[in-house]
Amino acid sequence: MKITLHVWRQADPTSAGRLETYTLPDVSPESSFLEMFDELNETLVLEGKEPVAFSHDCREGICGSCAMMINGAAHGPMKGAATCQLHMRSFKDGDEIVVEPWRARAFPIIKDLVVDRSALDRVIQAGGFISANTGGARDANEILVPKPDVDAAMDAAACIGCGACVAACPNASASLFTGAKVSHLGLLPQGQPERFRRVVEMVEQMDLEGFGHCTWYGECQEACPKLISIDVISRMNRDYLRGSLAGNQAAAAEYAG
Repeated sequence: MKITLHVWRQADPTSAGRLETYTLPDVSPESSFLEMFDELNETLVLEGKEPVAFSHDCREGICGSCAMMINGAAHGPMKGAATCQLHMRSFKDGDEIVVEPWRARAFPIIKDLVVDRSALDRVIQAGGFISANTGGARDANEILVPKPDVDAAMDAAACIGCGACVAACPNASASLFTGAKVSHLGLLPQGQPERFRRVVEMVEQMDLEGFGHCTWYGECQEACPKLISIDVISRMNRDYLRGSLAGNQAAAAEYAG
């Protein structure tokens, strides 16, 4: 199949970017989207040109590094799949495909399709952990957790931190990501001691990183390759309110004392 690509090229963070057009005359429908990019880069190298920089690692929908906007959709047209899980059979012979990087102030472009997503790492570092000393590993059946809580926690823990929710959101909000990280710890017994402090610190770090605020467009859950529900945002907002009130009350008591 013949494919025409319009790919965003940008030499470095300070340079002006532009779309460049490439034509691949013989792409196998069974190849993955990233394999098609490998083919493009091999052609560019043979022609003595600079290959397109793009992020990838596991190519199994696990690491979340294959961040691309494909025809205006985060990770492309296939619902519930990362870019590396997208195959060329999702397109037709003769299609023109526009490929761009994530567009968000918190994700500055490094080169071509590669963006700096370390802001998400800093949100996790702000509170996405537990410090309880659990000792030796216990049998899971000894810790009684309601089945609905287990299911909800596991659904939230499926987040791979790819940033598609940010790229798809008109406000460039990271609320789905942060809500998922808050929920998968806050729903389990081990996460309870720091539950409310955790959400306050992570939400405040999210704001410091320059992400936008959530206004419930719902585009984030549509773009998420793991189909995480915006219910995690509701849970995060409730816990943040409780944590903020508790913090204010503690500060007022300390001031009064």
